Amino acid sequence: MNTPKDACPPSALPHGLKPMSGRRFHESHRTATPLELLYDLTLVVAFGVAGGQAAHLMVEGHIIAALIGFAFSMFAVCWCWIGYSWFASGYDTDDWGVRLLTLLQMLGVMVMAAGMPRLFHGLPEGHLDNGVLVAGYVLMRVSLIAFWLRAARDDGEKRTLALRMAALLLIAQAGWVAMAVAPLPLAGVVVSYFALFLLETVGTWWVAHRYGPTRWNAHHMAERFGLLAIITFGEGIIGTMAAIQAVAAEQGWTLDVGMIGIAGLTLTVGMWWVYFVVPNAQLLECRPRKLLGWSYGHMVLFAAIAGTGAGLHVAAYLVEGKSHLGLLGTVLAIAAPVTVYLLSVYALFVYLAPGKHALHAGLLSGSLIVTAIAVVMAAMGASLNACLLILMLAPWVTVLGYEWRGHRDIDARVAEAMAEAAATPDSRMP
Repeated sequence: MNTPKDACPPSALPHGLKPMSGRRFHESHRTATPLELLYDLTLVVAFGVAGGQAAHLMVEGHIIAALIGFAFSMFAVCWCWIGYSWFASGYDTDDWGVRLLTLLQMLGVMVMAAGMPRLFHGLPEGHLDNGVLVAGYVLMRVSLIAFWLRAARDDGEKRTLALRMAALLLIAQAGWVAMAVAPLPLAGVVVSYFALFLLETVGTWWVAHRYGPTRWNAHHMAERFGLLAIITFGEGIIGTMAAIQAVAAEQGWTLDVGMIGIAGLTLTVGMWWVYFVVPNAQLLECRPRKLLGWSYGHMVLFAAIAGTGAGLHVAAYLVEGKSHLGLLGTVLAIAAPVTVYLLSVYALFVYLAPGKHALHAGLLSGSLIVTAIAVVMAAMGASLNACLLILMLAPWVTVLGYEWRGHRDIDARVAEAMAEAAATPDSRMP
């Protein structure tokens, strides 16, 4: 059989092991790979389980336990994802080794998701059953250690950086395993958790500052974080629909049930719109040294998105008559993560584009006033439908402000950043 002249040669397809030479920071047309997108789908499961378990504990009145379990779960998943995304932005070699190590990453996410119910169920009794979740976390970090060791072998320019990253991860994982197996009280586990959190985050910053910079691409990173935000928004929509369908199966489709769906979709679209008005890629390319802080802040942002979905689950429980929270607690379960989300988006924007932000401060204040009105209405005994109708408008204050005048201000911030980068070329290097 004759091979067409324009057919791709066999070498163009993934085969064998290829050297990890690394990508260039200012490389154009750098986009997410199909492998990265496949990996992201596993996070839908983890976020869904974390949100569902948190909602279940909240409606039973275990608010603190729900928040601790949710924070622990979201940090573990998001932090591992961020570490993988940083690495893959600089080294996206597509061969069987990378695919198998990414499979190990995905397996770790699934193991963590499987361990989340045990984690949440033990918290109301005062103990943290985190063995399975930590096992999944370690699987993901072992994969990343192997990635960095492979980069150290192939990328001579970044060899020291890669070895230091691998050593830091190895030390941190020893700490996580020790925390999981040691018979610590809940307070001791929480202290150990924050100590290891600081070790990994501060340690990563120090290694990158001392031996870096790491290889990454601004447009690729902005796209990766944006795609995970979309996936998290999608999980909230899917979870909300599943919850209200369960209620409708028992009680039929009522106005209360429909309002939860309308509020969930309207909130999601508004929050999505707010996130994508910020030109993260352009600002990161001009101010690359802010990548670490910007990435760390996204852990709070992703948790707030997933928390909003959990709050909508709580609302479904209330309509179903299976919640001990009451109306005020239910509205707060949605309003609180929406507030944290809005604060996070604005904080990240100001971090990338510092300066006076009178217009954006006004828009943020307007959005927060809307959430506060919804909470006050709940405290005064208004119906759930009325509270949701107000609450779902919170992000739209920012959307309308952006379409009215905010877009001009943001364009000016980008132009200012580009002029600053052109005047000081060294600032454009990570």
